[in-house]
Amino acid sequence: MTDDMNLESEVTPEVNPEVSGVEEENTLETPEEEVSEAPRKKSANIKQQGDDEPHWYVVHTYSGYENKVKADIEKTIENRKLQDQMFEVMVPVTDVTEVKNGVKKTMSKKIFPGYVLVHMIKNDVTWYVVRNTRGVTGFVGPGSEPVPLTEIEMRKLGVKTSDIVIDVEIGDTIKVIAGAWEGTVGKIKTISRTKQSVTIDMDIFGRSTDVEISLDDIQKL
Repeated sequence: MTDDMNLESEVTPEVNPEVSGVEEENTLETPEEEVSEAPRKKSANIKQQGDDEPHWYVVHTYSGYENKVKADIEKTIENRKLQDQMFEVMVPVTDVTEVKNGVKKTMSKKIFPGYVLVHMIKNDVTWYVVRNTRGVTGFVGPGSEPVPLTEIEMRKLGVKTSDIVIDVEIGDTIKVIAGAWEGTVGKIKTISRTKQSVTIDMDIFGRSTDVEISLDDIQKL
């Protein structure tokens, strides 16, 4: 990777918010008009021959837009049915416990503010989806050309890079065989390669709710 990919040197940790739980995105540092003027030009050399394997790429965003970008990309993946090309979007976080006035508060703090990780197969379609997501300023790489992270770089981010054998696909019906939801039957909505889990839709108190289940706790029907 080039010096542009050295996230540790170019990112300065942000100050923890004075709230408990996951930090909120209420304050956006970039004005509305600045976002709308972000460059939207398409790369002329985005697809490389033989580049048909998924890799993790780093996307730079406006500060405070990380979770919004993640949600918007995931929504586009669902709407355009790109699950076979774009597999996961992640904002790296770590749990931090602080003691203030004798009270412990645990919150999720972004490891690299202003950055989002995308696990995808790089091609014209996936590049366009990410690059034209509101709040994205570009991929991290020379000339904003997407460059995949190495296994060493991914391990530093706490992301597992080993191959995961998954014998289920999105849309398959599974049964939960262990854990709090043992005996539940549902259809797979998403599969997380890094978390080694699936998401199924469940009816909880009359409301449709997405529930994450470990691969170790499911059985394909």
